Amino acid sequence: MLSPLIISELQFKTSRSGGAGGQNVNKVETKVQLLFDVQKSQVLTDEQKLQLQEKLANRISKDGILSLSSDATRSQLANKEKVVTRFMDLIQHALQPENVRKKTKIPDSVKLERLLKKKQNSEKKASRNWDKS
Repeated sequence: MLSPLIISELQFKTSRSGGAGGQNVNKVETKVQLLFDVQKSQVLTDEQKLQLQEKLANRISKDGILSLSSDATRSQLANKEKVVTRFMDLIQHALQPENVRKKTKIPDSVKLERLLKKKQNSEKKASRNWDKS
């Protein structure tokens, strides 16, 4: 479980949102960008930092900063809440341990059934070739 202290390490930048929206787009900074420095985090352990670096490599910049943005709504506060929720979900998902796949053996009965079907199919096709001589 992640500590709520991780939220104190987040930085936010706001900017004008693109797209339709009339006058609101031209004067209000509703787009919110969340920045999180993975390596400088005091909340995460070294193991967790390494895990995040591996699993979120495509989202983390060369400087080690995880960046997410939201401009879905016309409200800066709503966008901030959305981006924080997305961030928490992303971190939770990335830090979950992967399930180890258990190797299973194919039962002999299944192998036998497959071979029988192949033999039947082969016989069926062989019976179609009648000799013309």
